[in-house]
Amino acid sequence: MYSLESWMYLFIAIPLGVMGTVSLKLSDGLQKWKPTVCIFVFYSLSFVALTLAIQTIPVSMIYAIWSGVGTFLVSLIGIIAFKESVSIKKVVSLLLIIIGVVGIHLADVIH
Repeated sequence: MYSLESWMYLFIAIPLGVMGTVSLKLSDGLQKWKPTVCIFVFYSLSFVALTLAIQTIPVSMIYAIWSGVGTFLVSLIGIIAFKESVSIKKVVSLLLIIIGVVGIHLADVIH
């Protein structure tokens, strides 16, 4: 099926992408140099890991998992660390993202 190594690269790419996105927030519009440098470092490393993962896992599955799980994690960080608002609509929408990611994975696994 898909190599364990590719899955490991994907699950390395996710937190790196999340850290890149959090660095966007912390950079204050690219005004703070340390978070600005972190943006490029974390996103570059994330894309390297994605490139390695995509060797055996289909691009549709890779991107759905990377972006879906990343979106969910960034939203949680936004709510917890940056005191962003939370509502029933936001929670339901985040759950739908997770359901969609699982659905794409299952659609590819169960033919």
